Amino acid sequence: MAGALLASGGLAVQAQVPPPPVPQGTIADQQRVNDEIFLQLRDAARADDPLRATELAARLPSYEIPSYVDYYRLKPRLRDASDDEIRAVLQRWDGSAIADRLRNDWLLQLGRKRDWTNFDQQYPLFVLQDDTQVKCYWLLSRAVKGIRVADEARALLVNPTYYGEACATLIATLYQAKQFNTDDLLTQLRLAGEFDATGPARRTALLLGASDTRAAQAVDLPAIAMARGIGKTRAEHEIYLVAIGRMARTSLKLATIALKKNEPKLTAQERAIGWAAIAHPASLQMAPEAAEYWRKAAGAPLSADQLQWKTRIALKRGEWKTVATTIQAMPAALRNEPTWTYWLARALQAEFGHDNPEALALYRKIADQTNFYGQLAIEELGQPITLPPQARTPTPDELAAMARNPGFQRSLKFFALRLRFEGTREWNWELRKMNERELLAAGEYARQNQVLDRMVYTAEKTKSEVDYSQRFPSPHEDILAPTTQALGLDLAWVYGLIRQESRFVSDARSSVGASGLMQVMPSTGKYVAGKIGLEDYGHDKLGELKTNLVLGSNYLDMIYEKFNRSEVLATAAYNAGPGRINGWRDKMDRSMEGAVFAETIPFPETRNYVKNVLANTTNYAALFEKKPQSLKARLGTVTPAGARSE
Repeated sequence: MAGALLASGGLAVQAQVPPPPVPQGTIADQQRVNDEIFLQLRDAARADDPLRATELAARLPSYEIPSYVDYYRLKPRLRDASDDEIRAVLQRWDGSAIADRLRNDWLLQLGRKRDWTNFDQQYPLFVLQDDTQVKCYWLLSRAVKGIRVADEARALLVNPTYYGEACATLIATLYQAKQFNTDDLLTQLRLAGEFDATGPARRTALLLGASDTRAAQAVDLPAIAMARGIGKTRAEHEIYLVAIGRMARTSLKLATIALKKNEPKLTAQERAIGWAAIAHPASLQMAPEAAEYWRKAAGAPLSADQLQWKTRIALKRGEWKTVATTIQAMPAALRNEPTWTYWLARALQAEFGHDNPEALALYRKIADQTNFYGQLAIEELGQPITLPPQARTPTPDELAAMARNPGFQRSLKFFALRLRFEGTREWNWELRKMNERELLAAGEYARQNQVLDRMVYTAEKTKSEVDYSQRFPSPHEDILAPTTQALGLDLAWVYGLIRQESRFVSDARSSVGASGLMQVMPSTGKYVAGKIGLEDYGHDKLGELKTNLVLGSNYLDMIYEKFNRSEVLATAAYNAGPGRINGWRDKMDRSMEGAVFAETIPFPETRNYVKNVLANTTNYAALFEKKPQSLKARLGTVTPAGARSE
């Protein structure tokens, strides 16, 4: 089909001379064929099959998304393509999401080849700069020129899972250049143990002059590493302590026995590091000895996750002075997160009084946020949680501008092809350029096109103009309202849960097989269907909208009753399973406020889930009831097993 391409990266547009007439029905059929070819092209690119990708791309000369045809044609042969060819594609689609993705890919290739001339030219043009390995290459490029980058590297190198060759080379280069010292390498060794990263443990051990085999055993086979003994050098001691920490994940008893046995051979700091290595998994296991282990770890250099868990254990025990000092020891970026801003304020109030100016200033710092800790901060300032003024409805002209947006057109095309990752990338890319009025119009455009997850995401970006109907939509109320009313469930809570589970993507499916708006597992669906007498139920019905909502709501009601009508416990159980919640409560030795329970949940996913669902619920309640709300009242108090939650 004759046509021209928008240089900005938009869709193919019709040329001035119309094509010859096509028999009715042929255009739609050809479009389906082209879509299938495009999907095959994507698969070929992902499989690094350059011949197949080139052949398929040639069959799409006028496809609706030409920028992605170019990208998928080029990606499998990026290692062999000329610089001029890559630059030509980047220039053709300059300013688009896929151009930034291509630049990301190219920067990785340039870094591997140590082509610092091209790398240094391209890196400032990389907009998202969200790739850890690219960042490591950027620091490496500067380090080999003699520029000091140690502080930036220390801030970046906190998760060995994402290191790859780039970050491994950076660490070695900085050590050889004496920008990193032995303490830096030992920090990396401990992080490798914490994150189950065998490769980084091996490489760091070699830099330290120690056995990489023993380092790998410390991570993967801690019992064998411990049986080999503690060794003589500082590096060998640290490898042994990594093994202690790894063993503590499966047997706190064996780990503590081994550490106590060898304490006389360790320095005071090494003993503290060993106890920190045990205290961390003990905290995750809710072991009653965790607090004592943290006390023995005094003076140890702690990772970000260790600092957070030391704080959480102090929270559970009401040790507010420890809460404050540990939060204050966190890196600034971590300390300034809403979670630790709130708990530091609480700790300062506990120590210096309710009217402590520093505590009140910390609350005010986050009180404009609609998240869990923003809501709690509002209440600590003596204010109820209410809805902000409703933003002005987008005008027809504002909505028309969104419909003309090439990035949104690509996004909707990808969603139609069930390519949610690409659709989401294109949508989010466009939001970077928008002011608040445009964001509101984009959210409304997403609603009109039934892309509710993008509506929610877009609406959350506004600050001065807020539309709660976009942030907290309530579709399918004709099904949910009578269902929840018959069960006696809070409609706001069910919507708060759905918003977190699926963001209203009706065909959402998790990696473990949960389906639909309420992400119901097949086994759960079968169990609930039997309990409520749902006739003709089969696994294939789990994805049906009404069936999914009815099964999910009934399951939530069952666990709500099981956990004495505690929204906190039932929400946690919906995500992690009732058995785990029972196990956690069995290990509680005292009652605690709901916010403390939520923050000290040992599973990161469940911890964030509970906080998000209950914050969502409070916002939905304010929207539905049109009156002030209290998150603290909703959280209540969580009691140990056998006692009734309040």
